[in-house]
Amino acid sequence: MTPLDKKINEHFAGLVVRKDLVKAVKGNAIVPSYVLEYLLGQYCATSDEASIQSGIETVKEILAKHYVHRNEAGLVRSNIREKGRYKVIDKVSVALNDKKDVYEATFANLGIKEVLVDTSTVKAHPKMLVSGVWCIADVEYEYSEDKSVSPWVLGSLKPIQLSNFDFDAYLAARQQFTSDEWIDLLIQSIGFDPEMLGRRSKFIQLVRLIPFVERNYNLIELGPKGTGKSHIFSEFSPHGILISGGEVTVPKLFVNNATGKIGLVGYWDVVAFDEFAGRQKRVDKALVDIMKNYMANKSFSRGVETLGAEASMVFVGNTKHTVPYMLKHTDLFDELPEKYYDSAFIDRLHAYIPGWEVDVIRGEMFSGGYGFVVDYIAEILRHLRAQDFSDQYKALFTLSSDISTRDRDAVHKTFSGLMKILFPAGGATDEELEEVLRFAMECRKRVKDQLMRIDATYPKVDFRITKSDGTKLNVRTLEEEEYPNFYYRTAEGDQEGQSGESGNGSKEEASEPGDSSADSSQPHEKPASDRPKEGHREVQENQKGITFANLFGQHLMGATEVTVHDPYIRMFHQLRNFSEFLELLIGQKKPEDEISVRLRTGKDEMAPERQEENLTKMADYVRGHGIHLEWEFDDLLHDRSIETDTGWKIILGRGLDIFQRYDSRDAFNPANRMQETRGCKGFGITFVRQEV
Repeated sequence: MTPLDKKINEHFAGLVVRKDLVKAVKGNAIVPSYVLEYLLGQYCATSDEASIQSGIETVKEILAKHYVHRNEAGLVRSNIREKGRYKVIDKVSVALNDKKDVYEATFANLGIKEVLVDTSTVKAHPKMLVSGVWCIADVEYEYSEDKSVSPWVLGSLKPIQLSNFDFDAYLAARQQFTSDEWIDLLIQSIGFDPEMLGRRSKFIQLVRLIPFVERNYNLIELGPKGTGKSHIFSEFSPHGILISGGEVTVPKLFVNNATGKIGLVGYWDVVAFDEFAGRQKRVDKALVDIMKNYMANKSFSRGVETLGAEASMVFVGNTKHTVPYMLKHTDLFDELPEKYYDSAFIDRLHAYIPGWEVDVIRGEMFSGGYGFVVDYIAEILRHLRAQDFSDQYKALFTLSSDISTRDRDAVHKTFSGLMKILFPAGGATDEELEEVLRFAMECRKRVKDQLMRIDATYPKVDFRITKSDGTKLNVRTLEEEEYPNFYYRTAEGDQEGQSGESGNGSKEEASEPGDSSADSSQPHEKPASDRPKEGHREVQENQKGITFANLFGQHLMGATEVTVHDPYIRMFHQLRNFSEFLELLIGQKKPEDEISVRLRTGKDEMAPERQEENLTKMADYVRGHGIHLEWEFDDLLHDRSIETDTGWKIILGRGLDIFQRYDSRDAFNPANRMQETRGCKGFGITFVRQEV
C-alpha cells in the first residue's frame, strides 16, 4: 500500500475499500457499483490481503446465489416456490393498487409482479414508488385457491444503502489529511488514479459531485465521447438517477396531474439527463418551460397548486466538434436540442464543465488504491446538503459589483459545493479559498460568455475578484486563453477587444500558442516587434496548443551553445521530452551549423544504467544532425533552466516536463508526434536577458 492508502485505512477503518475489487467481483452481474461496494464494504473493508481474498469469495458467492439474472429468473422463481422463502438481490419498484387498496412490488429481473408489500416498508423507503431501488429481499410464495390473490409476498427488504454513519467522526478524520491527500482520497473514491490527473483535472472531477452535496444545483457537461460524463450519476450514489434525455416527460419528471403522483424531482437528490445533446432531438416545449421555472425557483405548478423540490439537475451530452470550431462558427452550447438552445434555460445553469478537458478513459487511469465505500460518501454528501458554505470567502475577497444576482448565486453554489466536499470542517488557507473561488467563477463565466454570443441583450460582465488588500484578479476560462481570436465574438458578430491580461492580472509578453512567428522551423530575420523579449508567461493546466517551438523556440535562435539544467531527465517520458527539445534545435538551425548541448540532470536511482544507455543512444542519433550532446549528473541540482551563448536564460518552473501523460504506446495517437495536441501541466516560464 502507498503511504496514503495506509493513512486512509488508519482513519477510516471499515469505511473504505480497494477500488479495483469491484471489477474482481462484478463478473456478469449487471448491478451498479454502489451495490457491489455495499457488499465489499461488509466483507472486504480491511487492508489484510488474506481477509480481502476471503471477502471477495464471499461476495462472489452471495452474487452467484442471490443476484437474479434475467435468463435464470424461472429457476429462481422455482426455488422460491419449493423452499417457500428465498433471498434475492434485485431492483424493486412499488405501485399502489387502488382497486385492492394494497401496495404491490415489481421485481425487475425476477419478473414477478403484484408482490404484496406492507405500508410501513413503503413509508420507510418511498423511492421504491419512483423508478425502483436495488434491494436485498426475502420473497415468499404462498399459493391460494383465490385467483385474485397473488402468491408472491415480500417477507423482508433491505435497500442497498448505509443504515447510519458518524458525521462528527468524519469531520475529525478529515483533519488528519492535508488538502492534497484529501483530494487524492476523493479521486480514488470516484475510481481514478490521482497520479494520472493534474490538480485542475481533479477539480473538474469533483465538480461532478456538487449536485449530490448542493440542493437545486444546475450543472451541464458537454464534451467528447468516452470521458465518463455519466458514470458518477449512474454508479456513484443511490440518491441519484440517470435517465435518457429523450425519454423524460412532464408527469415522469415533475407531477402527473391525473393521479397527483409526484415525479422524479420529489424523490431523488440528483436527476441526470444522459445523451442530452443533439440538435434534432424532439423535446416537449411544455417540459422545457416547467424545467426553466423549476431551475430558477425550485418549484413547479400542478394545476392551481405549486410544489417545491430540491433535486439538482444535471445535463450531460457529447459534442461533435472541437472547441475552436465551435467558438469560430457557433458557441459551446451548439449541440443542445433546439428547444433547450434558449438563453433563458442556459442562464439558469450554475456551471459548465469543460468536458473536452477530460481525457478519454483508459484502463491505466483506474485506481487500485483505497477509497470510500461509495454508499458511505454518498450519505456524507447528502448530509451536507442542508449546510451553506457560500459566505466563507467574503472576509478576504469581493466579487465585482457588476456581476448579476443570478451570476453571483451560481458562483456561490459552486463555491459552497466545492468547500463542503474539500473542507467540510473549515480550515482552508487563503490560497485555497482563492483557488476554489476562481474555479467557481470560471465555471459560471463559461456559461455567461456563451450567452453573450447567443443573445445580444446580455451585457458584458467583468468577472473579477478584489482581494482585501485591493489587488484585483481577473478570472478567465481556459479556452479564452487558448483561442482568443475566436472567443470574444458576441451575438451581434463583433469581436470584443481584449487587453491580453492573464488570469493573475499580469501582461503576457510571450507569443500566443499557434503564433506563426514562433512556430517557424527555419531561422529568418524578424521585425523588432517580433523578436524574443524578456518577460513571464503562465500556462494553465489542461491548456493545449503549447509546443517547445512556440514557447521558447525564438529565444534559442542563433545559439551555438545551449545548457539545460533539469534534475528530472530520468524516466522514459522525461527523456522523450528532452529528445523533442533536441529535435527543435535540429529543425531551427541551418544544415551547416552545429550546436553543443550540455545537460545537467539528476541520476535515476532506480535504473541508472538504463538512463545512461538512453542518453548515449540519443547522443549518437543527433550527432549526425549537427548536435553534440554531453551530460553530467548532479544530485544536488534543483533549479530548472535553459541558457544560451546568445545571452538568454529561460527559467522553467517544471523543466521540460510540461505535458500531461498520454498513451505513448498508441502509434496512432497524434499526441505521440504533435506536442500541440497534448494537454499541459500548469507552469510558469520566465525569459531573462543576460550579458554575453
